[in-house]
Parts: sequence; C-alpha cells; structure tokens
Amino acid sequence: MKLAEEIIEKFTNQMDSLNEKNDEPLKSANQGIALCSKTLFQLKNTVENQEFKSLASEIHFFKTIKSIPMSYLIYFTELRTCELQKPKAGFRYQINFLEKELKKINKFFYRNSDFVYYMELGHTYLDHQFFARKNSPDFPVSPLGNYYQFPDFSTSHDLLWSKVKGMNKLIHYIRKTIERIQPEKPKVRENNKNKILEWTAPKTALIELIYALYSVNSINHGGADLRMITSSFEDLFNVKLNQVYKTYSEMKERRGSQTKFLDELSMHLKHKMDKEDH
Repeated sequence: MKLAEEIIEKFTNQMDSLNEKNDEPLKSANQGIALCSKTLFQLKNTVENQEFKSLASEIHFFKTIKSIPMSYLIYFTELRTCELQKPKAGFRYQINFLEKELKKINKFFYRNSDFVYYMELGHTYLDHQFFARKNSPDFPVSPLGNYYQFPDFSTSHDLLWSKVKGMNKLIHYIRKTIERIQPEKPKVRENNKNKILEWTAPKTALIELIYALYSVNSINHGGADLRMITSSFEDLFNVKLNQVYKTYSEMKERRGSQTKFLDELSMHLKHKMDKEDH
C-alpha cells in the first residue's frame, strides 16, 4: 500500500523530531501517544478503504508497517505509567521501582520466548498465521492491555510483536533513567568505554550511517528506535551526536548526492574487491 508507506514516512519524520526535542518524559509521552493514535487511525482507514493486493502485502503491513506506530504507542503508554508511578523522592526508592519494572519486562519476554525467538532469528514460515487476519479470526493470543485494537485491523500476533518492540524501547529508557538517578553509574560506564575505537570521520557521516541502518530495520528487526541506535553508536565510538534530526534534514537538502558517505563507502569497497581480484 503506497498510501500506508507515505503515512509511515511522515510519522517517522515527526517521531524523529519529537525525540530530538528532549522534553519532559510525561510531556513527550502524551505527545507521542497522540501522534501514534492519529497515525494508527489513518492506517486503519487505509486498510478499510483499500484491499491488499496479495497475502505478502498484508503480512508486510501488519508485521512491518503497523508495528512502527503501534510499538511507539505501547512504549509511550508504558513510559507514562512508569513515570506516574515512580516514587517522587529518594533515589533508592526510585532505583528499586525501576529495577522491578525491568523484572516485569523480563517476565514478559520469558512468557513469549518462543515467539521472540522466532522473530529474532528472522523466520517467516509462520508469518501467514501470525500476520494475516483470515487465519486468526478468534484472536488466540490474550489481549495485552488497553491498546489500540480492532478485530478488522489486527492479526493474532501483530500486537504482540509491537509490544516486543515497544518493551525493547522501554528497557533502554529505564536504563538511561537509572543512570541519571545514580550519577556514579555513568562515570563508571565512561571509564569503561572502548578506548580503542574512535570515530574520526565527520559526525555527519556517522549520522548518515545510523539513518541507513535504521531505515532498513537492520537492528533488532526494527525494534530499535533512532535514539537507541544513536546512543549505542555514541558509546561504541566515544562520540557525542547532537541535533541528529536537524543533520538528517540538512542531508535531504543536499545538492547532488544525499548519501555522500554511503556512496563513498560503496565505491571504496567495490574498488578494494576489484583490486584484490586482479
């Protein structure tokens, strides 16, 4: 569905902009929930008004397209609940609360370990059962909370897959929150950083690489959001990346090639291969 792809592209740009603002968690969560709900409503209307051309296109929609805003909706909903219930004072109480939240998430992954294993290995042989509506009219999977769900707009496992992706985002958020509450934690982490690897090319080039990996869902099968990927690369290469979304917007406005670094990577790799073959 071309329209669905356009809706998701717009949503992704808006979500990147929202993540870039670094507002208060509750404010960001409320804005994120509103954006996700709006996007899911648009996708629902698209599905109601257009038929899927094939089973493969239906699977792609519920497995890949819908899971993007749905996972963010679950993430922001859980984040908001976590922030509202977190103790307001006493870092020990806050740490204990957050560690309990991590245990709950681990239990969720344990209960659904077979499905998570299937998805993490990139299997597809059960996709026609998991991500097609006609094969699961009775919803064999138990409901996962008061999330956005309609029978004609859901399959047996698309909500579960979205929650897996959303919980991966929440784990990252909780870990970052624990680090902020305990100032000594980031210092230890800083001292333990890999001193061997240092990014020496322009930061714009690294952001270009990050967006390329993010765009093809190559990390955690699409479960890692842009902020999570960026943070991991910052730790790996001992670099701080600021205004990532602004840099991406500037990349799109480039004259000539919009992907200079990726083009250069491809060219040098091909040159190396050709040279070694002769």
